[in-house]
Amino acid sequence: MIRIAIDMDDVLAYSAEKAAEAFIRDHGFGPSHEDLQGKHLKDTVPPEYSKKIVSYFYQKGFLRDVPVMPDSQEVVRQLYEKYEVFIVSAALEMPFSLEDKYFWLEQYFPFIHWRRIVFCGDKSIINADILIDDRSLNFENFSGRPLLFTAHHNLDVTGIERVNNWQEVAGWQAVMQALQPTQEFRSTTNPH
Repeated sequence: MIRIAIDMDDVLAYSAEKAAEAFIRDHGFGPSHEDLQGKHLKDTVPPEYSKKIVSYFYQKGFLRDVPVMPDSQEVVRQLYEKYEVFIVSAALEMPFSLEDKYFWLEQYFPFIHWRRIVFCGDKSIINADILIDDRSLNFENFSGRPLLFTAHHNLDVTGIERVNNWQEVAGWQAVMQALQPTQEFRSTTNPH
């Protein structure tokens, strides 16, 4: 069965947008949606504020109510019903995010069993056929097929297969079905 690993921040959840909104609320200025395009979040504010804008991710509770990406719930559910899907997040970088991310998934993706949620530091440990992620550095030691999910900070990344939204991921199902007969058999039990 095809194993698909899916990242959370800026793939399933609008994390950077929420940080930008919080920064604007607290400082009276900050990056608009347009300002984010083509930049990392820390590069959208004056240098003296770059640590502050990313500090929101380290606050307990901040990631608990991040908005969900359009169509992600429906498409991930379809994938989950057909393939071995894991949610994979490098959450250990932000220790307070572990609980927030788990309960966020429970609220917005309740069909994903807890055994299919992986919080790690380095995604190179993930053994999957496909990794959907917004950070190209997570593909460096990944042995499967990378799919770069378009996000504000990766618009200039080239040389990696890209999906721009969850409808494009849904279109990938035909490709995944074509791959399936060539996959090695993996003994799996769907824990719901």
